[in-house]
Amino acid sequence: MATVNLRDVATLAGVSVGSVSNVLNRPGTVSQDVSQRVLSAIDTLGYVRNDAARQLRAGRSRCIGLVVLDIANPFFSDLVRGAERRAAEENLTVLLGDTEEDPARERVYIDLFAEQRVYGLLVSPLGEAMPRLRALKKQGLSTVLMDWHTEDHQFSSVAVDNVAGGKLAVDHLLEMGRTRIAFAGGPHSIRQVSDRFEGARKAVAQHPGATLEVIDTQSLTVLQGREAGHRISQRKAAARPDAIFAANDLLALGVLQAFNLSGRISVPNDIALIGYDDIDFAAAAMVPLSSVKQPSTEIGHTAVDLLLREVAAGADFEPERIVFQPELVIRDSTSAQH
Repeated sequence: MATVNLRDVATLAGVSVGSVSNVLNRPGTVSQDVSQRVLSAIDTLGYVRNDAARQLRAGRSRCIGLVVLDIANPFFSDLVRGAERRAAEENLTVLLGDTEEDPARERVYIDLFAEQRVYGLLVSPLGEAMPRLRALKKQGLSTVLMDWHTEDHQFSSVAVDNVAGGKLAVDHLLEMGRTRIAFAGGPHSIRQVSDRFEGARKAVAQHPGATLEVIDTQSLTVLQGREAGHRISQRKAAARPDAIFAANDLLALGVLQAFNLSGRISVPNDIALIGYDDIDFAAAAMVPLSSVKQPSTEIGHTAVDLLLREVAAGADFEPERIVFQPELVIRDSTSAQH
């Protein structure tokens, strides 16, 4: 079967090849009559444009490469949704890469998107990929960091102040009269985890008599939270913390599940519990979960805005850093006093 091309569409529609190209790429420049004739011809012939060839001519595609740590985390799902909605307004498509917190997968996605000559990259990096991202940026690949920033300001970035968020969470626990605080999260090589822990550390340091224990996890999942909660429930009551700040809501929900299954620990009477991200599941948990809210959808939306500005400005663009402030959301998991 012969491939249908632009000339075939133009012949059937009774217009020039240039008019067909304008309908596809610059629809605002052609009349409604011409547009309808061309679109009708496209439907009749089953024409599909050769996007690879178009990208080669243009030097970049109309696709944005978006790389996240874990799409199973509703925070990143909402972030992607915000990016997709904003991209669609500019006739751009988002290609998603989920690293699952694996540096090797992260590198594969970044290189794949670069090879595809994407419009630009939006990346929530693990950290190991930064040298590669710097090299690609020097080659002209516009890149915006999400939930991350660099001290040298080489990249535009949009994030939440995670140090402030961590301090906000633990300040709340301390105000509730809890003094034996545990931070559950990991690996600490993830910037968001280390920043939230730093905020927790600062809060405890300002409160004489309070202590901070670290409960390491291998990842930021419900299963890892459940495992951490199980370890805590096996301790004698006097050796347990009286409050836990989990590095994200998934971990906190896992901890809550473990305590419920053990039947030995009541939240918040025995141990107060707070998470981070304020995902939808937090409010619907068996004990509604206090959390630190991030504007996840707005982060994705803003990241696309930054990318659009950088691509439009080219080499003259000065990287921008946008930092949102977190918000404390108090629910039943931290509501009771001893």
